[in-house]
Parts: sequence; structure tokens; C-alpha cells
Amino acid sequence: MGAIVMPLVAGLLFGAGLTLSQMVNPAKVLGFLDFGGIASGTWDPSLAFVMAGALAVTALGYRLAFRRAAPLAAPKFQLPTRKDIDARLVAGAAIFGVGWGLAGYCPGPALASLAFGRTEVFVFVAAMLAGMGLFRLMGPRPGAAASGPAAQTAR
Repeated sequence: MGAIVMPLVAGLLFGAGLTLSQMVNPAKVLGFLDFGGIASGTWDPSLAFVMAGALAVTALGYRLAFRRAAPLAAPKFQLPTRKDIDARLVAGAAIFGVGWGLAGYCPGPALASLAFGRTEVFVFVAAMLAGMGLFRLMGPRPGAAASGPAAQTAR
């Protein structure tokens, strides 16, 4: 029971933050991503402040967390070991960005938006889950060593 409380509280806090900042509003997100004002006629820079605030909180959180020998709810920190940037990473980031720009949703805000019951959100989340499932069915690329939490879960 205790193992689910921390992630539940973190998820609820994250979802509340996304909702309060209007990151769950596709029109707001698309207004921010439309730098040149081509589609809407105006650029909405307000989400830049949300992102700057998130970066500040994250930087402070990491400083405080890494003063500890281990996280509060886990035996050890799990940090990525790979630091290289390859074509697969760049392609994935590009697909993510294009999808976010086209739909106005990315995974976190989409999941938080399910609470509003809009059909387009359910369609987006279903497509997202189908894409994740397809990726998992394809398996790891040849010659790549699986690592990290996702690989540990798959084993």
C-alpha cells in the first residue's frame, strides 16, 4: 500500500500543476508553440514562465535529493547511464515535438485531461498507448543493450 502512495501523490500534484498552468488546454499550448504567430496571429509566451518555474523547482529538487544517500521511497537512485545523442533519440524527440505541435497534447497533460472527458483526449491517449504498444512489440533494436527501468520491467 505504501509503495503506491508516493507515486499517487506525485501524480496528483503533477496533474494539478498541469491543469493550473493550462498545459492541458491544447489552444494554450499551440499558441505557445506558434512562435511566428503564423497560425493564430499572436504568440502566447505565458507557458515559458511555467517551464522556467518547473526548471527552477527541478534544479532545487535535484540539489536537495542528491544530498541524501538514497531516495525516500527507494533503496537507491536510478540514473541514466547513456549520455550519447544518436539518431534514434533525435528522431524520437522530433516525432514527440511534431505530435505535440499537431495535437496540442503530450503524454502528461493528455492523461491529466482525461478527467475532463473530452472525446479527442481519449482518442489521443488511445493512439499514444497503441504507439507505445507497437514500440514494445518491435522489441529492442539489434545490438543495443537494454537498460534502465523500462528494461528492468520488461525482463
